[in-house]
Amino acid sequence: MRCGKMAAPAAGTRGGVRRRCQRLLYWVPVLFISSILCWSYYAYVTQLCLLSMANIGEKVVCLIAYHLFFMLFVWSYWKTIFTLPMNPSKEFHLSYADKELLEREPRGETQQEIFRRAAKDLPIYTRTMSGAIRYCDRCQLVKPDRCHHCSVCDKCILKMDHHCPWVNNCVGFSNYKFFLLFLAYSLLYCLFIAATDLQYFIKFWTNGLPDTQAKFHIMFLFFAAAMFSVSLSSLFGYHCWLVSKNKSTLEAFRAPIFRHGTDKNGFSLGFSKNLRQVFGDEKKYWLLPVFTSLGDGCSFPTCLVNQDPEQVSTPVGLNSTTKNENHLFPPKTLRDSQSHLLTDTQSWTESSANTEKGKVVPKGMSNPGLTVENET
Repeated sequence: MRCGKMAAPAAGTRGGVRRRCQRLLYWVPVLFISSILCWSYYAYVTQLCLLSMANIGEKVVCLIAYHLFFMLFVWSYWKTIFTLPMNPSKEFHLSYADKELLEREPRGETQQEIFRRAAKDLPIYTRTMSGAIRYCDRCQLVKPDRCHHCSVCDKCILKMDHHCPWVNNCVGFSNYKFFLLFLAYSLLYCLFIAATDLQYFIKFWTNGLPDTQAKFHIMFLFFAAAMFSVSLSSLFGYHCWLVSKNKSTLEAFRAPIFRHGTDKNGFSLGFSKNLRQVFGDEKKYWLLPVFTSLGDGCSFPTCLVNQDPEQVSTPVGLNSTTKNENHLFPPKTLRDSQSHLLTDTQSWTESSANTEKGKVVPKGMSNPGLTVENET
């Protein structure tokens, strides 16, 4: 009996040590990038500019430009690392009574009614592959559109793009702009180093440099800058394409599913509006790593989410009558979210949904056959 009591704390202690070790290991990529950055600063400023460059004007111009790129690179990088990912607001969490009811009741009509009641007033339009509401068992909440559960952070992240080991953080709604700027400024940083170091790199191979330790720093500096430029250019180009299409990395691999079916461009509003959804309306802040993204991360405007596949399309703002009992929303094409991207369209209101030849269905019973299951 005494041994049994001692075994549980020992197992818990081992588990805690293992988790702490894992958390420390997650910082290894960040420390690697930081060490490379510190070495590049030393190699460029002291070995290349101060020791190898003979022209004073060239030194001044290179040092000023270098420190500008360096400052923007470090600023955006640390903002990406230390900006906490945003989680769904309390409206998406189940109440304490609903949680207790879920634990007591088996999966069935009672659970369906619980989720139907929880989701009826929420701006949720995406579904699982089977058409059910997206629900997270671990966080015990109804997932907002574009929200996913991160297995590393063990929490649901709003507009999750991916979990990046190089920043030891989830890239999502709260820091996606910082991540893009981090890619952009790191690419510019590497290209600037490679371009200004090229002539001295050539001199290294033609024996035009003095025989000092500086020439080895110059050689490795060019190699490192060139290699990082190639990888960063492809990654930055890919994320620029994602922004232009208003997609996340997860949505690019698996298209979001709406009531009318899968639609890979369901959140795309056009290039200009897609860009402003990430960078905001004020262009003077676009190049600075300060948060200017539009919206709240829980709801997003979309042009196809309210479209019934069996419903004949009607003009914007007009309600249509239908005999199809599965029709959830009126066929209004664009929902005006808090991001105010779409100011010329009408918002969906529950009171205008579910009209059947003048007969209004009671509120909260718009879809009695709604099924709910966890997203896989």
